[in-house]
Amino acid sequence: MTIGVVVFPGSNCDRDVQWATEGCLNLPTRRLWHEETDLSGLDAVVLPGGFSYGDYLRCGAIARFAPVLQSLMDFASKGGKVLGICNGFQVLTELGLLPGALTRNQNLHFICEDAPLHVSSVRTGWLKAYGNAGSLVLPIAHGEGRYQCSNDTLKQLQDDDSIALRYGSNPNGSVEDIAGITNASGNVLGLMPHPERACDPATGGTDGRSMLQALLN
Repeated sequence: MTIGVVVFPGSNCDRDVQWATEGCLNLPTRRLWHEETDLSGLDAVVLPGGFSYGDYLRCGAIARFAPVLQSLMDFASKGGKVLGICNGFQVLTELGLLPGALTRNQNLHFICEDAPLHVSSVRTGWLKAYGNAGSLVLPIAHGEGRYQCSNDTLKQLQDDDSIALRYGSNPNGSVEDIAGITNASGNVLGLMPHPERACDPATGGTDGRSMLQALLN
């Protein structure tokens, strides 16, 4: 099994993801420069955190046009697993693979802290290891992590059981305390917290390990 990690100009968590997948889970990991289009041989793709293209226009707005993401659309449509973390979640919403948008935090400040989270759905394999109503703690580090969507979109997310994670104590003003969502098919997961930073007890606990382990299934 091989995991692909997309690297944009401005990505700063791609090595963190690679360290977690290779160092903690022993998964062969291939770095994908944003200009690449060949995703053959990959079983899952991770869009890491950072500031893709400097977030000069809007978080993820420029990244959505990267050649690698045009291939990713086809990959996801065929059921390939896609995980978007922080900026990667923002990219997935800009790309249209996930609904809604990530906007400036309610207090307009960058937030960097550990966030208690509640598992809202185990409909897909991403969070089954945590169990129904499970809880975990993952680090967050973002300035634009406030999830927003229309009332119709929120109802659709609820109807599809696509709200994957909720904050225990909402740090950014996200609607319905949403910290992560999946698409209707369940193969695409986007979340603002960083599971790759919680894979080793020496560097912040292991609560994120099972989520990355789901890349295997």
